[in-house]
Amino acid sequence: MAACTDQDSPWKEILRQYFPDAIAFLFADLYRLIDWKKPPEFLDKEFQQIAPDTEIGKRYADLLVKVWRKRGKELFLLLHVEVQAKPEANFAERMFIYALRIFDRFRQPAVSLAILCDSQKDWRPNRYEFSYGRTQLSFQFDTVKLLDYQARWAELEASHNPFATVVMAHLKAQETKRKPTDRKEWKLSLVRRLYEAGYSRREVLNLFKFIDWVMILPEGLKQAFWVELKAYEEERKVPYITSIEEIGFERGIQEGRQEGQRSLILLLLEQRVGQFPDRTHDRIAQLSLPQLEALAIALLNFSSLADLEAWLETH
Repeated sequence: MAACTDQDSPWKEILRQYFPDAIAFLFADLYRLIDWKKPPEFLDKEFQQIAPDTEIGKRYADLLVKVWRKRGKELFLLLHVEVQAKPEANFAERMFIYALRIFDRFRQPAVSLAILCDSQKDWRPNRYEFSYGRTQLSFQFDTVKLLDYQARWAELEASHNPFATVVMAHLKAQETKRKPTDRKEWKLSLVRRLYEAGYSRREVLNLFKFIDWVMILPEGLKQAFWVELKAYEEERKVPYITSIEEIGFERGIQEGRQEGQRSLILLLLEQRVGQFPDRTHDRIAQLSLPQLEALAIALLNFSSLADLEAWLETH
C-alpha cells in the first residue's frame, strides 16, 4: 500500500461515524454493558490535554469516549488503533501511561482497548507490568488483532455490521500491497458489496471513503477502477459515488486526456480478451472520444477477441 502520511485520519473518522458498530463487532462483551440509547461523547479536547505529545502524521489513532453503563454510571473508553506496519516496543507502556493520565484527570479508571492493524502475527501486546522488590504492578488491556479475521473471511462477508467492511478493506489493503491489479479488483468487489448489502446512500459514501483511503491505486488502475465503477452504477441505476466524481471525471476528459483514456482502455481490453493483432489496435486508435467511452463500458461484457471485433464492426 502506498505510504500515507496521516493514516490515523481515516481510522478516526470511520470510528466516530460507526462507534457503536465498531464496539459491537470487535468488543461484543463490552458492547452489551453499555446503554447505547445515550449517545457517546468524544472527549477530543480532554484527551489532547492528557496526551499533548501526540503528533500530526502519527501512525496510530486514539479516541477517548465517554459512554454510560446500563446501570447509569459513566464509563470512559480509551480506544487505540495501532496503524503502523511495524510493532512498537513501547506500545504497552504507552497504553499504561494514557490510562494513568485518564485516571488522574477524571479520578475514574478507563477501559483500555487496542485495535492492532499490523501484519506481524506474533505481536500481541496486552499488558504492562513491572516488579521492584515488593512493589509490583500489572496493567492489562483488551486487544483485537485484525489479522485474525483473515481466517474468518466468510464471517466478515456474512456480517451486516458496517464495520465488517472496514476490516475487509484493511485486510485486502495489506494483502495486495505489491499486487495493484488484485487491489483494484478487490476494491471494486468491496464497493459492489456496499450496494448489494442494501446500505443507504450515506452509508455507501462513508464506507467508500474509508475503502478509497486505505486501498490506494496507481494512476492507471485508478482510472480503470472509475470506468468500471461508473458502468456498474449505471447498470444498477445507483450513481451514489460516481455522481460526486463525475465533474472531475468529465473535466479530465475535456482537458485533452484522450490519449490517456485510449491507453487505459487498451490495457483493460488486453486483460479481458488477451493480446490482439495490430489491425485491431489501429482500428481502436481511430475511434472518437465518445466511441472510446462507449467501448469502455461495453468491454465489461467481452470474454473473447471475437466480442471486441464484433463491437468494432458495428461502431
